[in-house]
Amino acid sequence: MTDLTALKYTDEHEWVALSGDVATVGITDYAADKLGDVVFVDLPSVGSAVTAGDVCGEIESTKSVGELYAPLSGEVVEINDDVVADPASVNGNAFDAWLVKIRVDPAAVEALMDRAAYVALTGGEA
Repeated sequence: MTDLTALKYTDEHEWVALSGDVATVGITDYAADKLGDVVFVDLPSVGSAVTAGDVCGEIESTKSVGELYAPLSGEVVEINDDVVADPASVNGNAFDAWLVKIRVDPAAVEALMDRAAYVALTGGEA
């Protein structure tokens, strides 16, 4: 099980786990629940540059289409091909179904929300 307090969060409902200078990014269970059944995931290409706050992908569900925002600026070093092949895995456990890994400035991660701030953002539903 993922230690949710060890992660950082964005107001776009993404979680970030930092290991060295690589940030693993996914959407939260809260976001996955609001989206409904995920049927398609479009992720940025490995090697592409992403900019914090900009759209870098798309998540489609039976209810809506959601944009994936880059939580940090950097270079995409890996995408989760398993999620692309089986988008519904995001609904199983969004914290296990990471989406992208981005090489970042580790100091930038500190500006993201901690778990308590994210829970407050969602009104305690996270």
